[in-house]
Amino acid sequence: MKVLLLKDAKEDGSGQDPYIRELGLCGLEATLIPVLSFEFLSLPSFSEKLSHPEDYGGLIFTSPRAVEAVELCLQEDNKTEVWKKSLKEKWNAKSVYVVGNATASLVNKIGLDTEGESCGNAEKLAEYICSRESPALPLLFPCGTLKGEILPKMLKDKGIPMESLTVYQKIPHPGIQVNLNSYYSQQGVPASITFFSPSGLTYSLKHIQELSGDNIHQIKFVAIGPTTARALAAQGLPVSCTATSPTPHALAAGIRTALQPHSC
Repeated sequence: MKVLLLKDAKEDGSGQDPYIRELGLCGLEATLIPVLSFEFLSLPSFSEKLSHPEDYGGLIFTSPRAVEAVELCLQEDNKTEVWKKSLKEKWNAKSVYVVGNATASLVNKIGLDTEGESCGNAEKLAEYICSRESPALPLLFPCGTLKGEILPKMLKDKGIPMESLTVYQKIPHPGIQVNLNSYYSQQGVPASITFFSPSGLTYSLKHIQELSGDNIHQIKFVAIGPTTARALAAQGLPVSCTATSPTPHALAAGIRTALQPHSC
């Protein structure tokens, strides 16, 4: 059975995207099509803030792209050495909060210890941060232009200081239409389509509706998390499954259940 995942490929240690592998173990033939590209913003300002860990109580990362922004700052400002020698250690003396294992893995690669990665979304991470001792200094939160307001609001309500800095914005992937046309012409209408973000849904839905035609009602629509599920529902699409956590195993289990006869 063919399923479509609207995300870019990320190889793990086995040289294969973990979502492709996990779905394959369930007997599903998955194809990845990227629907988002990213532009980085305010990197000079972010780089300056990264150079002064003494001004902050810690860091918050809720997306892999925010971690990529750190890497770009270190590369562009030739700060890799000073990061390794002193900055990394100073940041590690503070709390580094993350959502999800994928983001945590990237943060670990730049040498930082993480906490909160088992929190599956920003709301749960906010609850986790609020349960910790409140820092006197603000937490630095590099984020995208479309960041949700739940985490900032929950921290503000608890009196936990936080400083947001927009370091990237999502833009449509230039190959969405061509790649979707190619997929449908070669593979036909997929049994299931998984969306990984509200913006990914926005950029791809029109093409999917046109290509699927009357067969769109056969497709099981799946969301990687509750925010994306709400975006699907807002578009009037039935949500057959929301992954219990943003991981390959949880998504594969959810899709497998959704595709079983009489499942809901």
